[in-house]
Amino acid sequence: MDGIIPLWKEKGMTSHDCVFKLRKILQTKKVGHTGTLDPDVEGVLPICIGRATKLAEYITDEGKVYEATVTLGTATTTEDASGEVVAEKAINETILPIDVEKAAKSFVGTIQQTPPMYSAVKVKGRRLYEYARAGIEVERPIRTVNIYAIDLLKPYTPISPDNNTFRIRIHCGKGTYIRTLAVMIGEKLGYPAHMSELKRTQSGIFTEAQCFTLAEIEALRAKEDEASFLYPLEDGLSDMKKQDISDLVYEKVLNGVVLPEQFIKDRSEGRVALMHNNKLTAIYVQHPERRDFWKPEKVIELRAGKLN
Repeated sequence: MDGIIPLWKEKGMTSHDCVFKLRKILQTKKVGHTGTLDPDVEGVLPICIGRATKLAEYITDEGKVYEATVTLGTATTTEDASGEVVAEKAINETILPIDVEKAAKSFVGTIQQTPPMYSAVKVKGRRLYEYARAGIEVERPIRTVNIYAIDLLKPYTPISPDNNTFRIRIHCGKGTYIRTLAVMIGEKLGYPAHMSELKRTQSGIFTEAQCFTLAEIEALRAKEDEASFLYPLEDGLSDMKKQDISDLVYEKVLNGVVLPEQFIKDRSEGRVALMHNNKLTAIYVQHPERRDFWKPEKVIELRAGKLN
């Protein structure tokens, strides 16, 4: 079984919980997720099955869309609703929706973020949340992330002493911390803030409408209807350049042969997915030492009769 499942991860589960359950449902060990979603977060989580596990890193790198609720007036240790309150400021003014959206949109583009202490980022071999739980403050690496769009969502209610929340949709690149973004927007508006709710509505090309819950997958599996929830490998590489190859080149690629650059039509991005008969065969990258050649980064397709 090979392909990608657009899973709807429900609240209360870790990404690893989902992988564990799918291994049992599908009776296969080759299952991997494409980026961690916190237990309190629900949303789109593409799951790679079989040979698709070779693509997990590329799917993780693709753009994502989130819907978040931001609460002004309180900051927490975790930057979300699960943490202890560490700062408070009463809201004693009215902030119009247009001004909230203006503050949020000021972060569209390439920005820098400092990951929260309660995160899985590693520093000196330990995850930041391990330091945080031990009460140890460490210097956190600043990361550069891309925010493609931010839009204010309904209801467009002004911020006031009676309403301290607003909702936004964020289209962003990999590595973006939405809870940190919530804090940054709060600072722009002059208040401590935290992310009080989050939902991922899209990951790569996979949207909420395409997703299946674990229960739905289990029911379809019982009917031997895997085709309903299993998407082809090629769908996981929506952002990568693709090129069809001839039978001759196909044989070379299956053997992992280094190719002269003239075999690669579009060399602009330094990486290309090679296709044969509309199926993903391999991913090639420019050779780091022999710049006139391209080498296999991943050979995806197997020769007939070869075990996975």
